Amino acid sequence: MRAIGLMSGTSLDGVDAACLETDGTRIQAFGPTLTIPYAPALRARLRRLIDLGQSAPPDLANEAEDELTLIHAEAVRALNTPADIIGFHGQTILHAPQRRLTWQIGNAQRLAALTQTRVAHDFRQADMAAGGQGAPFVPAFHAALAAALPRPLLVVNIGGVANVTFLGADSTLLACDTGPGCALLDDWMAQRTGTPIDRDGRAAAAGTPDGPLLATLLAHPYFAQPAPKSLDRQHFAAILPRIAHLSTEDGAATLAALTARAIAALPLPAAPLRVLVAGGGRHNPAIMAALAAAMPAPVAPVEAAGWNGDALEAQCFAYLAVRVQLGLPLSYPGTTGVPAPQTGGRVTERQQAGLS
Repeated sequence: MRAIGLMSGTSLDGVDAACLETDGTRIQAFGPTLTIPYAPALRARLRRLIDLGQSAPPDLANEAEDELTLIHAEAVRALNTPADIIGFHGQTILHAPQRRLTWQIGNAQRLAALTQTRVAHDFRQADMAAGGQGAPFVPAFHAALAAALPRPLLVVNIGGVANVTFLGADSTLLACDTGPGCALLDDWMAQRTGTPIDRDGRAAAAGTPDGPLLATLLAHPYFAQPAPKSLDRQHFAAILPRIAHLSTEDGAATLAALTARAIAALPLPAAPLRVLVAGGGRHNPAIMAALAAAMPAPVAPVEAAGWNGDALEAQCFAYLAVRVQLGLPLSYPGTTGVPAPQTGGRVTERQQAGLS
């Protein structure tokens, strides 16, 4: 099947779209990819939704969902590639696994009507209902991508939140969110400079991590929890007031080190032969240098394996869409803590879709 995957992550920077061909197990071919950035007004509206969570007024959520769905439809049209199915993750507003709650906005029925293509969506609810964490969902795709690579292998994704997939030589599949990715650093830079990114890692590279403060931050109970585990974008928001006394550069350096050290601190079944890094965080040299210093294996962007690190999560949801259509598992005991391999997702057919 030919599938289009759509992903708008916790970094709130835009919609990634990617096409691939798969039978739900193997990946036959990759197609075009693109990114449509969020307009500042939509980014601000989504951020307000995230900050308000369940207390957000319905009008705000509905307005954001309508605009978000239209941008996803625009991304599908811009790819200009026929597809059998679209994988539509939507935008995560809240993820609270301890409360069996995850909330993504996005109107799959309207997207199916606008694109005249069936849409797989609602990927996480079945996993959570069965006792899983509801995240991360990219490990099954990582395993397919890495089918021919030497193992043990660690695949790291540093988006707004950082997560890892450990692929063992004995087919072990272990995954979890490790802690903050770029979300805290983005928020820190927005507060200090008005620009929500440490572009090219320049601020972090110019600063020095606060060692004692970093040790205190790493004592947070989440880091001691074994995998599988997952968290919300705002889980560590209280860290920013704790570093408010630092300079912009030292704060950025401390947050970059926190991301890397939290990844490296995760106990693994075996030492990986290689660490491959995807997501926006791989573009930050300070994060990559800190990770290389903390890991016992060579660290490289996923491009070193021939993968597209900017499109990886969108490709993942194209792959998962086909698995939804075929009734194949999306999550596993080692990835989300679900008791047994778990299918999930729902499919909205184009002929069932209405624009109202």
